[in-house]
Formats: sequence, structure tokens, C-alpha cells
Amino acid sequence: MAEKKIPLRKCTGCGEMKPKKELIRVLKTAESEIVLDKTGRKNGRGAYLCNSLECFQKARKSRGLERSLQTKIPDELYEILEKELSAVE
Repeated sequence: MAEKKIPLRKCTGCGEMKPKKELIRVLKTAESEIVLDKTGRKNGRGAYLCNSLECFQKARKSRGLERSLQTKIPDELYEILEKELSAVE
């Protein structure tokens, strides 16, 4: 019997490939709203981050989230995402 394939995604902060279930999805909705997608199933363009503030800060510094989501992210939104991520962590 064949083994089930585990989907891998790349963290936009550290650049490591990890199983999708270990990462948190940051989502850009059709209304250009940026939110954390805890379920990983909402519609929209997604970028993945490790469940750590360190990776989030690396992604913010290198503008990895902005490249992945193809949009400019204001500082206020980064602060909101950081609070949400620290609550999930």
C-alpha cells in the first residue's frame, strides 16, 4: 500500500519547507483584507509562516509576506498580525 503524501509549504520567514499542518497561513481575501487563517481552508491568496514570532519578524524585515501576497502591508496591520500570532503561539 502506498504511503500518503504529506503536503509541504515554505515559510516566508525562515525559508524552510515544513508540513502544511505545522505552519500558519496568512491570507489576502478577495476584498484585499489580510488575516490569519487558522483553518487553512479560506479562499484567497495565502502565505505560510512558522508558528513563531522570530519567523514573523524575519518575514516582516525581508518583506516576504508582501511578496507572497502581492500587496503592500501597512505597519499597523503587521502589529495586529503580530498580536494574533502571539495569541496563537
